[in-house]
Amino acid sequence: MVDGEVRQDAYVSELIFDIPTLIETLSRVMTLEPGDLIATGTCAGVGIGFDPPRFLRKGDVVSITIEPIGTLENPVA
Repeated sequence: MVDGEVRQDAYVSELIFDIPTLIETLSRVMTLEPGDLIATGTCAGVGIGFDPPRFLRKGDVVSITIEPIGTLENPVA
């Protein structure tokens, strides 16, 4: 969400490759350590996809919710 507006909404099950496949593929070429993050890309709803494009601005508040973990909010500086 950006300032309370849903911009992206997707589930891990919608990824092209499932998580075990991503881990297997990456671990063939690198050592994965506890705490490593795997960037999987993004779903529809990014700023450049709007007409006209809408990018984050100073003061916007971005929040992400992962159920059942919770919500993280950060202001754009």
